Amino acid sequence: MDRRSFFRTAAIGGAGSLTLAAPAIAQSSPQVQWRCTSSFPKGLDTVYGGAEDLARYVREATDGAFDIQVFAAGEIVPGLQAADAAQNGTVEMCHTAAYYFVGKSPTWALGTVIPFGLNARGMNAWLYYGGGADALNTFYNQQGLQFMAAGNTGTQMGGWFREEIGGLQDMQGLQMRVAGLGGRIMEALGVVPQQIAGGDVYAALERGAIDATEWVGPYDDNRLGFQRVAPYYYYPGWWEGNATLSVFCNKEAYDALPESYRSLLETAARAVNTDMLAEYDYKNPTALRELVDNGAELRRFPDDVMEAGYEATLDLYSDFRQNVDGWAEIYDSMMAFQSEHFLWTQVAEQNFAAFMQQKQSEGRLPAQIDGAGAVGGGSGAGSDAGSSESTDQ
Repeated sequence: MDRRSFFRTAAIGGAGSLTLAAPAIAQSSPQVQWRCTSSFPKGLDTVYGGAEDLARYVREATDGAFDIQVFAAGEIVPGLQAADAAQNGTVEMCHTAAYYFVGKSPTWALGTVIPFGLNARGMNAWLYYGGGADALNTFYNQQGLQFMAAGNTGTQMGGWFREEIGGLQDMQGLQMRVAGLGGRIMEALGVVPQQIAGGDVYAALERGAIDATEWVGPYDDNRLGFQRVAPYYYYPGWWEGNATLSVFCNKEAYDALPESYRSLLETAARAVNTDMLAEYDYKNPTALRELVDNGAELRRFPDDVMEAGYEATLDLYSDFRQNVDGWAEIYDSMMAFQSEHFLWTQVAEQNFAAFMQQKQSEGRLPAQIDGAGAVGGGSGAGSDAGSSESTDQ
């Protein structure tokens, strides 16, 4: 047989070659249908979209054999009951933020973020290479769940306030929507924390049921329009140096999957985790400018608020280490890595960023000099956000 005849025959199934071209996973993919409930409304396309992206990656990789249908908050259960639905088998999976469930135990928060904890890059490094994911699953498996990181917002903003915060005394008595352990710390500062699902936050702020709210950052906050009812936009969100979103699978359903599907879920979750952070980093700069143009007034938290928050945080963690099951093992691992991570970023990342921010303030970034790709030049929110002197006027 000559070469042309061989390849022509192989193309229609001869010589046994066609079966080798088909992906192995597609040949042995059992039909599996799961439901995933989200803690987020569809209008928050980036955080809600993470679950849809994961489902699409899995569906495409299996030619539709592993099909995950995603439901927005409220379609099956309310957003703050997503983990319960996965635990009790109402759904096989949820996409949520683990710190929504600190009412069960403070240890839940360690899967999302803790005040004055790791930033996004540090969290990912600890999860994937520092044993963090395994440590968390030691705890979450006991709750009947399998955890995977599936999204990150990066360091969040400190939130929206109806009135300006001049110092710690102005925090007294504020009704503030704040999630996770941030609420416990805010309570120590005199704030009255409120746990409100994302889809209900704007209405609560508009009707005066709360005086302030934190949410995520410029892109999502801009979509929700908080600046219309609470113009003072504070930074940084020191209780959320990152915010890792979670996929929680019902443990029995997860264990029943073929090994290839479990591996695929892990891979898809990693892809979503990386992609969401990149999307926020791309969208937030433009959104911040739009917020300022539409009336938002940027403010840095006063130093006494930051210091009081930090001291209250250390006191709380000391108590948790002694009295909260599962906390110490995970927390100690995270904090041991944090000290190394911040040392490294101080040497390289922060010095590079500081130099480039100085060039920006001088109007000497390439886009500012020649206009190529510029998004508004060297003034406004982009150049001022790092300086309390220029934004606190």
